[in-house]
Amino acid sequence: MDIGLPGMNGIETTQVILRNNPEIKVVMLSIYGDEHSVVSALRAGAQAYVLKQAGGSDLMEAIRRVAKGCSYLSPRVSENLMLGMKRGPQLTPALKILAPRELQVFRLVAAGNASKDIAMMLHVTLETVRSYRKKMMRKLRVSNIAGVTGVAIANGVPLPTHRGVRLHNFATKNESC
Repeated sequence: MDIGLPGMNGIETTQVILRNNPEIKVVMLSIYGDEHSVVSALRAGAQAYVLKQAGGSDLMEAIRRVAKGCSYLSPRVSENLMLGMKRGPQLTPALKILAPRELQVFRLVAAGNASKDIAMMLHVTLETVRSYRKKMMRKLRVSNIAGVTGVAIANGVPLPTHRGVRLHNFATKNESC
């Protein structure tokens, strides 16, 4: 699967394919090695992520591993993800435009919390949360929750796993991987 398909991109296409055929294994092939693209593909259900510039042997290794029930990341992709994890949460320039309360709402929205729950957590009204949410989304130039989550991932904002926001499990299913 190519991540950069016209119309419905490879991530959306992967989601649709796996929703209808969960037994299919997807190897994502892309020129994009950024965290956002990789994590989005893995969350969509891709079993492997291979960079086009890595060469044929990398793609063949990914196909072999996925066929065995294992997962695979191109070495450069793994390095980029590790660096991002080591770097940890930082306030990137893209997020510095948010006021402190907008940033707080941003993190809670990205973590999958509903506006009414955020209102209770922050001890403010639902209308106040909606106002912060609207301002935050306008500043970030996103129009939906998926956009907020994408910005969070791209900017290294850690998302909790208790709300179903998890990276695909890359533990191998058998020892032959």
